[in-house]
Amino acid sequence: MAWRCDGCGEWSAHGHTVDFCQVDLSGFHPTIALHVALHDPARVLREIETKRRILARHARDPWPCHDLRDLSSPYTDHPDFPARA
Repeated sequence: MAWRCDGCGEWSAHGHTVDFCQVDLSGFHPTIALHVALHDPARVLREIETKRRILARHARDPWPCHDLRDLSSPYTDHPDFPARA
């Protein structure tokens, strides 16, 4: 869903408020507001593109090479995680 919000500018946190470019949402704990702002759509899309490039470089490597094992480790509890990992 990050692509739906991409292009609206950079998100920022101001105390209990997150500035979502076109609207400010308040009521967040400042730590949560900062976390939300740091995961704005532009950053999420950059992270996805980076991981896709890494995966493409390892497309012919035997599974699981150390780099792919490290990249996939946060998702081991996901139901789509391959059993062979």
